[in-house]
Amino acid sequence: MSGQQLKRSLGPFILWGLGVGYVISGMYFGWNLGLPEGGTLGLAIATLFIIVMYICFTFCYTEMACAIPRAGGAFTYADRALGRKWGFIAGMAQNIEFVFAPPSIAFAIAAYLNHFVPGEHTVSIAIVAYLLFTLVNIVGVRFAAIFELVITILAVCELLLFTGLTMPHVEWHNLAINAFPHGVSGIFAAIPFAIWFFLAIEGVANVAEETINPQRNILIGFGAALATLIVLCLLVFVCAIGVNGWSTAVYAPGSTDPQDTPLVLVLSTVLGEGSPFVHLLVGIGLFGLIASFHGILLAGGRATFEFGRVGYFPKALSYVHPKLNTPVNALVANTVVGILALLTSRTGEIITMACFGAITMYALSMIAFLKLRQNEPDLERPFHMPKGVAAAWIAFVIAIVALVAMTVFNLIIAAIYFVILIGTFLIFAWSSRSQNSELSPKLD
Repeated sequence: MSGQQLKRSLGPFILWGLGVGYVISGMYFGWNLGLPEGGTLGLAIATLFIIVMYICFTFCYTEMACAIPRAGGAFTYADRALGRKWGFIAGMAQNIEFVFAPPSIAFAIAAYLNHFVPGEHTVSIAIVAYLLFTLVNIVGVRFAAIFELVITILAVCELLLFTGLTMPHVEWHNLAINAFPHGVSGIFAAIPFAIWFFLAIEGVANVAEETINPQRNILIGFGAALATLIVLCLLVFVCAIGVNGWSTAVYAPGSTDPQDTPLVLVLSTVLGEGSPFVHLLVGIGLFGLIASFHGILLAGGRATFEFGRVGYFPKALSYVHPKLNTPVNALVANTVVGILALLTSRTGEIITMACFGAITMYALSMIAFLKLRQNEPDLERPFHMPKGVAAAWIAFVIAIVALVAMTVFNLIIAAIYFVILIGTFLIFAWSSRSQNSELSPKLD
């Protein structure tokens, strides 16, 4: 078992950096793709409900993470509360989230870099980013986490600079320009992009096994990260759209193709494309994308590692390097799948796939929370969520509504997602039966 143990080295400030870092790319790109679907008002309403869901979900999830600090996160909690089958589904949904989120961020990294190195090499840049930051994660979790903290701080400062430069140009009537282009249906169509603002914050729980005093530090890290992200979300949303309406944050002048660089588009409108602040935003903005890309790779490696450790994935994925203390095989496996997803070159669809995994996992995690409260009332809970049962139900209902809406508005992606989820579950169920059969005593 010594080859399957992770080293405790993370404190609360680093956890805050990880929590914000996992998510902060959602402020730099992706959310703007929801504006053509819902307009300002549709995306705002969707985001408001998603914020409520994340507040309720995050603190219920924190209770479980403090009580059961294991690298598997949602999988571990669902497995304990609901049994192996539901545990597998929750864990697989989590793996889909963590595997498909990085490719979309890699595309955005390449889009930002194209401002410095124009040309048609987006996929090549994205692949290089994958290989580089997988290597950083392999080197060691503390090194990776400190690196994450530094670039996260730079990314937060850059968002505050963007806010300071654009806020004097915000006019409230711009928020009303074509604010509700598709009516109520636009709210539901915009849901995946509202989720993208906060997707993967739960990754903090996946480094619980590597956290010093997890019962105290996970609560501090989760809570501070969520508060920071809500403030940044509101600032970016208002300042980006309030300058000249939402279309400026989606389309480049003279183009009808949605862009992956909304903050650059908006700041160029205010200051001109040649402004040094625009170049600064592009340069430092890369740190926000890198923070999330690198952080989700880190969390995803731990989730895949845990699946391998319990035998739901091949045992080889549970290998921990004896000197580096990192799950090398799990990180490499996730990178291979991510690069394959990159080759599709479809950012919006990959974001939606990641959101399907996330929202499924959120719903099952809340059921696991309720079951643990019911079945294990004496479980030591260093953090006890006040009104936790009500909060869990609120998060669960919003998650289910989001899942149904996403399915209705993304039928093809939904079909692919459920084929992956059901297909892997059937393989798991068959494998489990085979193992049980081999272990059962044979009758004469």
